[in-house]
Amino acid sequence: MQNLLKILLRYSNFLVFITLEVAAFLLISYNNAYPRSSFFSTANNFIAWQHEQMSEISGYFSLRYQNEQLAEENAALRNQIYMQDSTLTGSSYHCMAAKVVQMTTDEMHNYLTINRGNKDGIERGQGIRNKDGVVGIVRTVGRNYSVVIPIINTYTNLSCRFSKNDYIGTLQWDGKDIRFAQLTDVAAHMVVNPGDTIVTSGLSPVFPEGIPVGIVENSELKEGASYYTIRVRLHTNFKRLKYVEVVQNANQHELEELTNGVD
Repeated sequence: MQNLLKILLRYSNFLVFITLEVAAFLLISYNNAYPRSSFFSTANNFIAWQHEQMSEISGYFSLRYQNEQLAEENAALRNQIYMQDSTLTGSSYHCMAAKVVQMTTDEMHNYLTINRGNKDGIERGQGIRNKDGVVGIVRTVGRNYSVVIPIINTYTNLSCRFSKNDYIGTLQWDGKDIRFAQLTDVAAHMVVNPGDTIVTSGLSPVFPEGIPVGIVENSELKEGASYYTIRVRLHTNFKRLKYVEVVQNANQHELEELTNGVD
């Protein structure tokens, strides 16, 4: 207490000066129209800025929630389509919404992590898609998270077909540009045009037939070659990938066991 009194006495002149300055400023502000308007204008601008920042923060979290809700709704709609299709073809596919929590796009062996794991029924080998098209295949599964090998990984091979005539090819990535992949095994007698649509073939239990993959950017058939060199522009924009769907096939284990049992 004594120390506090000593400090106050020591700086008493300065404190009196500050008090008088503040009082004078307030008197001038309230008794003079221009300073008063300037003062309140500055104060109002500051308050408006605060509200703007709070609005942006609130909007960010609101938008994230809306995106999550949209992802859930997309998965639900997709399941309705698969359910209707199952009455005709015996399809057994189901989609589950998930969020991408980690991803690489600048490596030869890119990967991404989703916030779904074995507690959600995720298993190795299940397909991953988004609203635009194919994303990749589940490689490793933990309790709460799973690692996915995307189609922009040089280890990935994806069976595809031309939507115009059902001709089959294999999609591979060359490790260069994540916007494009290469379609191989397309024989020279095929007519390939820019803009041709490429979709999943349905020849593996991972993806149903017809999921968009990309469109033909260009193709080359060298003289004497038996197969085309085809560049496909991918539908999925991996730089903006946030929400995906896990494609689950109830018959996948049975189909894989039958295939593995063939000598």
